[in-house]
Amino acid sequence: MKRVYIVTGANGFLGNNIIRELMKNKENEIRALVLPNSNIKVLEGLNCKIYYGDVTKLETLEKIFKVNENIETYVIHCAAIVYIKTKYNPKVYDVNVNGTKNIITKVLEINAKLVYVSSVHAITEKENKELMQETIDFDPTKVKGQYAKTKAETAKYVLDMVKEKNLNACIVHPSGIIGPNDFNGSHLTQLIIDFAKGKLKACVRGGYDFVDVRDVANGIINACSKGKKGECYILSNRYVEIKELLDIISKIQNKKKIKSILPMWLAKLTAPLSEIYYALLKQPPLYTRYSLYTLKSNSNFSNEKAKRELNFKNRDLQETLQDTLTWLKENGMI
Repeated sequence: MKRVYIVTGANGFLGNNIIRELMKNKENEIRALVLPNSNIKVLEGLNCKIYYGDVTKLETLEKIFKVNENIETYVIHCAAIVYIKTKYNPKVYDVNVNGTKNIITKVLEINAKLVYVSSVHAITEKENKELMQETIDFDPTKVKGQYAKTKAETAKYVLDMVKEKNLNACIVHPSGIIGPNDFNGSHLTQLIIDFAKGKLKACVRGGYDFVDVRDVANGIINACSKGKKGECYILSNRYVEIKELLDIISKIQNKKKIKSILPMWLAKLTAPLSEIYYALLKQPPLYTRYSLYTLKSNSNFSNEKAKRELNFKNRDLQETLQDTLTWLKENGMI
């Protein structure tokens, strides 16, 4: 049966990987939403139709949402601004919150199913590294950082619309995404590039839950057909120390392991300078006050529900990093 998939933020890291996975079924009609005048090189050669629009401007979404009534339609809403800087940015709220409200308006109009891509940052952190599972209680005042607050507020709104408007939607919460096809260079990819090039001589003590972008993409696609209305699913992997991550890269590249580990107090002290330095380089900052907080936060997430209900699977971290390094090399980034 023919299905239409509308993917917002299609030229982003997660968005383009979702399209690559969707392409494996040739019956799928894939519609990719990208910002006007944005770089679409990432989508070259992919079997999708590109639509230009802005989630913050409802009138620009008309064409991509024009679908025949009897066609099964899924909307995968990835478009968001991932923001780890300290200074408040009003655009983050406009895209992450108001933009999602516009998407929901269109989803309701055509009676489609929405898979909203949230983040584990939207989930209120538990103390003492206690296991964190899915919740339906989202409160922006109980999470830290502008990005997390917008994700929590939006997740609450999505679930409110399920109750009030009978919106057919489920929510997925990826952890820290890594892997190939990151054409725009996320913070984690920048870390891998800098280390692979020998620019990184030290790391900070701490870690996070890192998950392969392709595993997340498959989990999201499965959520389209298997995800239950009003339910949430954590798409995570396991806790990984930054030192372990870099040691695996050292092994793959047959290079010396990093030995210098910066104390957290020193990293926090220099974080404001790091933001300024990387702003001058026009690159994502390797660490900020918020990213350092994240490396010490509770990232003990359970993905058992996603494994049980979405057939979610994790590949080995070494495979993820090997594929990432191969892709970076093929694209002249290292």
